[in-house]
Amino acid sequence: MNTPHVVVVMGVAGTGKTTIGPLLAARLGVPYAEGDDFHPPANITKMSAGTPLTDDDRWPWLDAIGDWADGRAGLGGVVSCSALKRSYRDRLRTAAPGLVFVHLAGDRALIEDRMSHRQGHFMPTALLDSQFATLQPLESDEAGVVVDVTGGPEEITARAAKALTELP
Repeated sequence: MNTPHVVVVMGVAGTGKTTIGPLLAARLGVPYAEGDDFHPPANITKMSAGTPLTDDDRWPWLDAIGDWADGRAGLGGVVSCSALKRSYRDRLRTAAPGLVFVHLAGDRALIEDRMSHRQGHFMPTALLDSQFATLQPLESDEAGVVVDVTGGPEEITARAAKALTELP
């Protein structure tokens, strides 16, 4: 399976973006970029301290992801990015028209449980409430699919790949 689309794997912290993103990229035969790698050091410091980012903190991060995605236009790629607000997704689409979103979604209790077992990640469980409060689900005019995060990584990836093939 191959795609010329650039896919943004989105969702709140703990949904598995960093796990599913590379698996989906491998399945699609395209490169993967870890969205967290685009954060400037100041953002990581804030999040590590349990301080939610402001929109002003996020704009340079989103612009860097958008630049990467635009560079993959017509070639395909997968990048992880929370993309919680419509305005964030709009900014990404402005930089890279044609983006397709895979929204990893699940029950808060499941996600919190997964976060509590993660090792070496800078996003503390304490920020999960702010993530859910910020989340604006995909709207009907946005190219993308919602994928349930129950089950194992391979199962979730298979659901995502199948849902992408069903997009118009």
